[in-house]
Amino acid sequence: MRTSIKSRVAKAATALSLVVAAGYAVPAMADETAPPSDFKVTGSAGVISQYRFRGISQSNNLPAVQAALTVSHSSGFYVSTWGSSASASPAVNIGGTEIDVYGGFTHGIANSGVTFDVGLYGYIYPGAPGLNFYEVYGSLSKTLGPVNAKAGINFAPHQKNLDVYATRTDTYVYGELSGAIPNTPFTIHTHLGHTGGAFNYTKEYIDYTAGVSTTWKNLTLDFSVVGTNVSRSDAAANPFAGVSGEQMYRAGKTVGVVSLMATF
Repeated sequence: MRTSIKSRVAKAATALSLVVAAGYAVPAMADETAPPSDFKVTGSAGVISQYRFRGISQSNNLPAVQAALTVSHSSGFYVSTWGSSASASPAVNIGGTEIDVYGGFTHGIANSGVTFDVGLYGYIYPGAPGLNFYEVYGSLSKTLGPVNAKAGINFAPHQKNLDVYATRTDTYVYGELSGAIPNTPFTIHTHLGHTGGAFNYTKEYIDYTAGVSTTWKNLTLDFSVVGTNVSRSDAAANPFAGVSGEQMYRAGKTVGVVSLMATF
């Protein structure tokens, strides 16, 4: 009988020791989980009522399909690609498709709250390779209360595909303001830019955007007013070869643009 009691006590002690050991083992296993990756992949895809680049229609004022993919590192380096379909117009014909490839580095400046972003941007037109070009870019951004402010410059240096233009370089400068409307699901965004050089459209010109967007889960709906300061008289006085002034004006006139994008 004593042997039986001793046996039971021994078994109970053994079971207790295993439970205690297991209790210590679980945290040890949890500590062995892999740390978060330094790399992050994000993307988007959707439709837009027309594709405008710096205020000028690239899709003959017709709808386009667009998508983007970005791989970023916690250090601040990133590479991205972006693409859009496009319908040819008399004023602008980019060959039916645009694929952009770019990469750069972004980081905060000390404790200033200012973030810089610099990189190299390539524009590729598979259906019209004679239009391919690249730019170097840089920008500074800062949050000012409820408003996000950004200013930047894109510069296209002299390159072979710009030899056909009177000016063989191009400079684009811009500023942006955006911010959420308090107690609403809406965000307002604005953009003002100036093109000067190879990509003048009848003249050096200004483009502008003012819009509002709302997000539900991973879907973003946006409505924007997009246009340029190119007037009918500007377009009539400086048309491209074989293009009427009215066709030139139509590509740059102010329009409403609607887009629906899904992010992942």
